[in-house]
Amino acid sequence: MYKDILVHIPTERPMRPAIDGSISLAAQFNAHLDAVAIGYVATSAAYVMEGGAAVAAVFELERERAVERAEAALAVFGIEAANAGVSYGCRALGAIPADAAVSLGEMARLHDLSVVLQPDPAQGSFDNDVPREILFQAGGPVLFLPYTFHGAFRAGRIGICWDGSRLAARAVHDAAPFLARADEIVIITINEAKAVSDEASASNLARHLGRRGLSTRTVGLSASRADIQPTILSLAADEALDLLVMGGYGHSRLQERVLGGVSRAMLEAMTVPTLMSH
Repeated sequence: MYKDILVHIPTERPMRPAIDGSISLAAQFNAHLDAVAIGYVATSAAYVMEGGAAVAAVFELERERAVERAEAALAVFGIEAANAGVSYGCRALGAIPADAAVSLGEMARLHDLSVVLQPDPAQGSFDNDVPREILFQAGGPVLFLPYTFHGAFRAGRIGICWDGSRLAARAVHDAAPFLARADEIVIITINEAKAVSDEASASNLARHLGRRGLSTRTVGLSASRADIQPTILSLAADEALDLLVMGGYGHSRLQERVLGGVSRAMLEAMTVPTLMSH
């Protein structure tokens, strides 16, 4: 059960999707909701720390202004959370992007679920980088809300993107509280005959979920590697799915977080809230 939820409230992008989605989610699960917002200090400002007391004072002033920007975002969140009657906490950070990402990852590890906003490539912002970092560092499920999301979050119709992998299995386990409340669950496979072993087949997944009292339906599709993500989103639209569940594929390369092709494409063109586990 999700009883302790973390949400990242953007300071450089529209914050309403994250606020509305996370508060409605916390209300559904009667969960505590911790909100964190980051005012970013320019990376160049950090270098003045080595320049003596005067330049260190400049950096501290920059950090204070960054915290004020974060507090302004959290003030909006706090009003909405209080009106909704949910238990909540707020934390404002002023930090350079790399330090902020580490802090958020550490916070996420002590929450049942993290809620973030889909990166928007049309807006150059460090708020675009934080969601991916949380996915890599959290050690738990991350719910990505599309930046076009509006209104209350619901997960009545859920699609499980199943390829038999460890990450897909992790995502299914992490999504258990959502699955238990779902009206309908659709298991989605792409090229299953080529990609999935019999032991980890969709039919065996359906049998496993059935033992939990969950009724499922399987839809098997074929697609080229480049078309996997659009095929999934097309089916999600046809089935009117409220939530997708999938593994968050990727790895670290020379301290750079690199997402797998399908995961990266999903974040770039997401139309449905998506729970990912890495």
